[in-house]
Amino acid sequence: MNRVIRKIGLVAHDGMKQDLIEWAVWNSERLMGHKFFCTGTTGKLVQEALKRKHPDVDWDITILKSGPLGGDQQMGSRIVEGEVDYCFFFTDSMTLQPHDTDIKALTRLAGVENIVFCCNRSTADHVISSPLFLDPEYKAIKKDYSFYTERLKDQDLVSKAVERNRAKRNKKRSGPRND
Repeated sequence: MNRVIRKIGLVAHDGMKQDLIEWAVWNSERLMGHKFFCTGTTGKLVQEALKRKHPDVDWDITILKSGPLGGDQQMGSRIVEGEVDYCFFFTDSMTLQPHDTDIKALTRLAGVENIVFCCNRSTADHVISSPLFLDPEYKAIKKDYSFYTERLKDQDLVSKAVERNRAKRNKKRSGPRND
């Protein structure tokens, strides 16, 4: 059986960073060999903890910007591009986040792309211990959104916009002159 390399996103709110670091260290043997994308501070802390526990391991960790400074959007972009198929995002449900809309967008993209998305340690423990996590034949089913991407196909919006613009320009030209 071939070893599968999962593409994993790691994100944690400030109040949950300790939990995510502990989780990563606890599961470090299972996490070896996988590719990681982490938002700023979380990534630096997780990387340091994993290197301390396994100094000889070359961890494949890409550190993005801090979540509120664009890291959440960078993570979302990677999800959409198929570069992340598991996202462990330990959220702090008791603290209002100033970038809540970014978090909601990230959650929505995870649903649209049908990736594994864990918001807490208990769920993450179940996911990483599932036989499917290391099963090279497991692939998430991607929904066909062509009904959405093709929804305007039969409408000639460009011609209509050009014609309206031309009509407005002609009307402006034929208006009263102050000679």
